[in-house]
Amino acid sequence: MKLKPLADKVVLKQDAAEKRTASGIYLTSSDQEKPEIYEVIEVGPGGVVEGNEVTMIVKPGQKVLVGKYSGSKVKLEDEEYTIVRQSDILAVIE
Repeated sequence: MKLKPLADKVVLKQDAAEKRTASGIYLTSSDQEKPEIYEVIEVGPGGVVEGNEVTMIVKPGQKVLVGKYSGSKVKLEDEEYTIVRQSDILAVIE
């Protein structure tokens, strides 16, 4: 099964949490903080959204930064995805 976003929506997958610190100390699972960095999995076609023309800028495979509480979480085939509007993406990481 595959998620195909509509309009200005983007399907993201969150990067894994760090298992140890930069100095080499291993973290317990409760101390591991997931970064707000996501990989773009699928991008909607854009078009007219709420009366405004939306051109999709992000592309699958890019790394992006998203606000902590943005989007909707979806679990599909044991994978967790987040669906956001393109305007909820704060930055593209290069």
